[in-house]
Amino acid sequence: MPSAAETELRRLLDIMAALRAPDTGCPWDRDQDFASIAPYTIEEAYEVADAIARRDFAALPDELGDLLFQVVYHARMAEEAGRFGFAEVAAAIADKMVRRHPHVFGAAAARDAAAQSRAWEAQKRAERAARAETGTLAGIPLGLPGLTRATKLTARAARVGFDWPDAAAVLDKLAEEAAELRAELPGADPARLADEMGDLLFVLANLARKLGLDPETCLRDANTKFARRFGAIEAALAAEGRTPAEATLAEMETEWQAAKARERG
Repeated sequence: MPSAAETELRRLLDIMAALRAPDTGCPWDRDQDFASIAPYTIEEAYEVADAIARRDFAALPDELGDLLFQVVYHARMAEEAGRFGFAEVAAAIADKMVRRHPHVFGAAAARDAAAQSRAWEAQKRAERAARAETGTLAGIPLGLPGLTRATKLTARAARVGFDWPDAAAVLDKLAEEAAELRAELPGADPARLADEMGDLLFVLANLARKLGLDPETCLRDANTKFARRFGAIEAALAAEGRTPAEATLAEMETEWQAAKARERG
């Protein structure tokens, strides 16, 4: 007898097939392709991360379901094109996990977390070689968020010795890049400014890496902090019957500093 998980997965697959049915399906769902659905897949992954960050475990099953639906959607489109189906997707990840965990599913000796990380990377290198992906940076997805990809690119390069010696050296490089950006301000050439801004962000991502921090998490936390403090400005002004548009910058800065002081206790 199928388990509840198997029953519900089968139901989801059948729903997806019905949505894509040529004559009776949903017109919007039938019109989609891999490229049009990919942004939704990324968005749903972020919504899962957001629920976890907020510790909203009541919402997490729904968010995970949305993400699972994206996998089912891509698999269904591939099946219609005669490429692969959901079974192949599930088999691929199951096989990969078994292959990458011989200490669990095979005869390899038990590993601690550090040893497993090294073995995992060695296995990934072997898999990239089998796919004829050559070069130290091969296999790092182009579609990653920019800060995450910058971190992964230089972490991979660091494994072969191409890296700053410490965080202090990265800070020196950051100052250098900031000076180069400042030097471009008088001319304000958009292409040059974009190039220098990219360099500055790239170095910032690597400063986070050298400090053992995830730059995307740092930036998300900073975004949350900004939204919270700006909300405090709006609340303070609303108590006076005003909006930010009706306040001066100095007044808003005063409320910002007050909100900051309250947070720091």
